[in-house]
Amino acid sequence: MRTQRTEVSTGSGTGVSAGIGTGISVLALLTLAACGTESGSGPGSGGGSDTARSDVPVTGVAWQVDSLTVGGKKTDAPEGSRLEIDPKGRATAYFGCNHIGAEAEVEGDRITLSEPSRTEMACGEDVDAFEEAAVSALDGALTAKLSGEKLTLTAEGGDTMALSEERPADLTGTRWAVNTLIDGETATSVPADLPKERVPHLTFGEDGTVQGNYGCNSYRGKATVKDATITFGPPAGTKKLCPDAEMETERAVLAALDGPATYTIKGSALTITADDGRGITAKAVPAETEGAQESPAETEGAREQG
Repeated sequence: MRTQRTEVSTGSGTGVSAGIGTGISVLALLTLAACGTESGSGPGSGGGSDTARSDVPVTGVAWQVDSLTVGGKKTDAPEGSRLEIDPKGRATAYFGCNHIGAEAEVEGDRITLSEPSRTEMACGEDVDAFEEAAVSALDGALTAKLSGEKLTLTAEGGDTMALSEERPADLTGTRWAVNTLIDGETATSVPADLPKERVPHLTFGEDGTVQGNYGCNSYRGKATVKDATITFGPPAGTKKLCPDAEMETERAVLAALDGPATYTIKGSALTITADDGRGITAKAVPAETEGAQESPAETEGAREQG
């Protein structure tokens, strides 16, 4: 697994990384407001803060990034790209690779982002290029135009980013594919080369159960949801051994889904954080497209273990 840590540049060189200033912990970037519940469906009011005023109500909303237009050329955003500005003036973004944070000041229809910080991981030429262009386009003062559930951010040079309000997914009945493992202030991406049937995932049932795969073994257990807390009961699961990468992922997911934990849902992103700081982030995905469903034998085996 590849470990991501926040890197801060103190140099005065040019380029996107040169603008990185005050560090923002990776944990803060990933948890996206660690003591909330599922976000509302309408644009946030942004009240209660002098830092992020919302005359154009863009704060407190999970925005899906649709596309970026630079120099007249439009590029569709990588899947899962998103941007959010919380009411306290903190912006968090994801453009398909690294987690990005910045200070945000909202006044009227003007948004100014400053002191950006991001994890440092290479994710492929196309994704990296989009991320670099997006970070550059968001640097400095932006003009916000809101039309229904569509938001357009325009930089002073004319580059634009198109966004759509992202409705929060339901906790229950949604298949959540785990993409990041959290341990204190360190975030580790789930290995991209895991077999499809071993991508860790979980689904909460209306009957207070949770089932899925940790990264190697299938499991089923109890999950009691109250307010912003999920309390996980002892799981029943299969007892297979898998390659080291899969077992390492499984141990990390197991540690996060043990006992009480807080959770938040912002758009299609679920964050679960245990009291000891270990946790996961997961993305809502169609069941048929992310990993394989457990076989009847594995599911039955998990039940029998209980």
